[in-house]
Amino acid sequence: MRGLLIRWLVLTLAILAAAYLVEGISVAGFFSAFFAAAILGILNALLRPFLLLVTLPLNILTLGLFTFVINALMLLMASGVIGGFHVAGFWWAVFGSLIISAVSWLLSTLINDQGRIEVIVLRNRRGRWQ
Repeated sequence: MRGLLIRWLVLTLAILAAAYLVEGISVAGFFSAFFAAAILGILNALLRPFLLLVTLPLNILTLGLFTFVINALMLLMASGVIGGFHVAGFWWAVFGSLIISAVSWLLSTLINDQGRIEVIVLRNRRGRWQ
């Protein structure tokens, strides 16, 4: 449960970072970003796997780049539901989804399922990384 809350906060911070960096995305405040992260998380959990499956041939053809389009559509859907969260258009959604994906991935790689920070240290022993 703690890990879920921390990932939700990470997604909220990623949305705030996208709103700060991309001029076509605006957030009224922290709670708007918090609820936008909740809606985005629900959409990603329920609708995104179905969309990835349906668009699998196109995704294979574009070597996975069509996933960015699906992420942008999820972001546009979330902005349609939350009043204080606005995305100006499709390309702004693409740029915002790139930033949100990068920030979320970066922060989520450091947090395990229990909500603790986890770092893996590799050492070179006798020519092998362990």
